Amino acid sequence: MPTFAGQVLKLKQLRIRYPGHPHWILDGLDLSLAKGESLALIGPSGCGKSTVAKAATQLLPSGSIADGEILLAGQDPRLLTQQQLRKLRAESVGLIFQDPMNRLNPLLSIGNHLVDTLQAHLPKSTSLWRHQQAKNLLRKVGIQEERFTSYPHEFSGGMQQRLGIALAIALKPKLIIADEPTTSLDVAVADKVMAQLTNLCEELDVALLLISHDLALAGRWCKRMAILGNGKILEEGPSNKLLQSPQSGIGKRLVKAAHLKEKIQANYEQTNDIVLAITNLRCWHQQGKFPWTSNWIKAVDGINLSLHAGESLGVVGKSGCGKSTLCRALMGLTPIRGGLITLEGEKIFNLRGKALKQARQKIQMVFQDPYACLNPRMTIGEAIADPLMIQNIHTKRQAKEQAIKLLNQVGLTPHDAFYNRLPHELSGGQQQRVAIARALALNPKVLICDESVSMLDAEIQSEILSLLKDLQHKLQLAILFITHDLMVAAGFCQRIIVLENGKIIEEGLSHHVLGKPKADITKKIVAACPKLLTS
Repeated sequence: MPTFAGQVLKLKQLRIRYPGHPHWILDGLDLSLAKGESLALIGPSGCGKSTVAKAATQLLPSGSIADGEILLAGQDPRLLTQQQLRKLRAESVGLIFQDPMNRLNPLLSIGNHLVDTLQAHLPKSTSLWRHQQAKNLLRKVGIQEERFTSYPHEFSGGMQQRLGIALAIALKPKLIIADEPTTSLDVAVADKVMAQLTNLCEELDVALLLISHDLALAGRWCKRMAILGNGKILEEGPSNKLLQSPQSGIGKRLVKAAHLKEKIQANYEQTNDIVLAITNLRCWHQQGKFPWTSNWIKAVDGINLSLHAGESLGVVGKSGCGKSTLCRALMGLTPIRGGLITLEGEKIFNLRGKALKQARQKIQMVFQDPYACLNPRMTIGEAIADPLMIQNIHTKRQAKEQAIKLLNQVGLTPHDAFYNRLPHELSGGQQQRVAIARALALNPKVLICDESVSMLDAEIQSEILSLLKDLQHKLQLAILFITHDLMVAAGFCQRIIVLENGKIIEEGLSHHVLGKPKADITKKIVAACPKLLTS
């Protein structure tokens, strides 16, 4: 293990065990970071990557056991009082989380999040300076000044994450720990954000610990990389060398899976059987308190598309381009200002009552965060059977039988090992399989996947994409695949559409869009896509 002068983080023979957990999550981990250094921590889901960050900042659950050496900016955070620990965290480390909404106050405007942070830690600064600094920070992460008075719920997930990054860099800490910071960002914005973060590290000698499942992203922005597995660092070294010639078994699997996830596409011949057709769809939102002073945000503005049985259509674009609004409109979760949605030849807007209810069952959705869409108190079997009971399709006994079939269908076998477990007892990949099974319970014709693999590591991503492709072939599902990752979309989908400002800017066969992009925004997205280094 190399030693660096001016270390800002040092972990030696670190062992962590959570309360009530029989095994060590980390078991003899050695890791160090020096000023201005960037290190990517990579590993499969559940290996303890986030636990490393929690241990370094003393954010472990109460009752956890932490043995070994922990030094943050030369101090052991376990020996500090709460007041000293808060000061150390504020001055020494900036945290960027995977889910920004958990950190944001829904009652504070976007600008006041930053103003309050600056005021709390720099009380002698003037109000004018704090407001100007807050605006500068927003500009750095790509948020326009006019959104200063907006609120978190008015931002997309990607915009919320940009604010989270601005908060992390506001006080110019010695160390930034970024735990999956770009999961909810499109590749173009992720590229800008990571460029800004790495530039900050170089200019101010700030160390960066990047925790990520994206090997290509990590290799692009971090000079060093460490593979975590079995509670230890299995291998560590220059990123390009590790990606080209991984030595550990887990490293080899992750690199192989990262290549495979871009080559999932199966043979497909387009049929004339159009399942879903969208004509001039418009979803506009008012911005302003009064109708006569409102501006209209045209989230979806005249979209036309068709989706055939057994086809995968990728929808890509920058954060805020209208991808999620399109999903919500198709699911009936957001108002539609105009246009038509035709499902198996029926215009949904003309349906009422039972007919509309039955039509809605034909469109189901798989979300980005499977844990967030599962009831933590429901067993896995109950979660899958629940839609069948709610819709009065099956009796309780019949619903259980169908749930068992679906568990087998999505590869959660033997089913009796999963049926009575709770969501928190499953890995992220297993939770996503449950979410897919639940979505399939109502026998849909169209499956909407909204960033459904973006939170998973490369190995699990490959498994889930292969599962979706297999189910699509067996069930002739039409899949609308929403993603910010153009490389994954090109590997999984036959066709791709690119959105910008609520409009389709470019569309075509995946390999054409990826190989010869025409629109400026598509060219930027393709250029920003991180790619694995090859030997």
